[in-house]
Amino acid sequence: MSASRFLTVLNHSLRASLASRHLQGLRFLSTSTIRPVNCCQDEGEPSYKTVLYHVKDRVAYITLNRPEHLNAINYDMPGEIKAAVKRANNDDTVKVIILAGKGRAFCAGYDLKMSVERERGEDNIGNQKMPWDPYEDYRIAYFCTKSFMSLWHSYKPTIAKIHGYGIAGGSDMALCTDMVIMAEDAKIGYPPTRVWGCPTTAMWTFRLGPEKAKRMMLTGDLISGTEAAKMGLVLEAVPADKLDETVQKLADRMKTVPANQLFFQKQVVNQVAEQMGLFQAQRLSSLFDGMTRHSPEGLAFQKYSLAHGFKNAVKLRDSGEMDWTEEAKKYVKE
Repeated sequence: MSASRFLTVLNHSLRASLASRHLQGLRFLSTSTIRPVNCCQDEGEPSYKTVLYHVKDRVAYITLNRPEHLNAINYDMPGEIKAAVKRANNDDTVKVIILAGKGRAFCAGYDLKMSVERERGEDNIGNQKMPWDPYEDYRIAYFCTKSFMSLWHSYKPTIAKIHGYGIAGGSDMALCTDMVIMAEDAKIGYPPTRVWGCPTTAMWTFRLGPEKAKRMMLTGDLISGTEAAKMGLVLEAVPADKLDETVQKLADRMKTVPANQLFFQKQVVNQVAEQMGLFQAQRLSSLFDGMTRHSPEGLAFQKYSLAHGFKNAVKLRDSGEMDWTEEAKKYVKE
């Protein structure tokens, strides 16, 4: 066979091969890549221990459901929030997600009382047996952070509706949503920054800027919904009897926007915070949270809680009357 004939045959063979591969690729795309998002849903209705979930008129409602504990965060709640967000994202009928709390409060933070006062014979997300293992502590704290951040990463817009209290871990959770609307008389803050805690989602700086974030983090003060809106921490504060209506009105306004438009606009805004170091700050704060709970002052706070009760320890901490460094010196001597 001549060289020219060989090249002609080779050229035809290559074209046939490429055409075949192209056709196979199209078949692959048509059967396995381009498919409805709903195919990712789990079969059956998942059950939750700590949250309620329902969809109505293109809005998914995720409601924290531990009202007897002011919706305090236990082991199950972070993962169930993440699972509920995933469920909403996998439902093409859902356009917006609303996160709320059942009962008297949105969320009173982590359920630490049972750990500090040793009311049951196991450790929880608030504490560990000594000696402290920073690796294990970080894994637990960062798991909670990543679970709450499912609200940030959600394909669908997320709105937190805060009534009563949204404090400590409850504020961590709420500030991961795209927008927060509070009742004017509700309270938000991170009191454990005074001793025994650090906000693991690091959202305060990205919401407020450095100076106002420091004002909140270096005092541990609680502020009202009215103050939070004025400061720029939350989108809006309204009278308590108008809270449901206001949040619903915002969700209804967004739910007629195409899903792709909602997703694209949200991602553009998120990118700014992410490029400014949001994820790096969360890794650091998740590590620092464990350090604060196992510092000399943190251990002194725990000892005081065991002796006098957790509520009394928190009241004393938040009053600003106790110098926990001096208290820690007593602990070391003992």
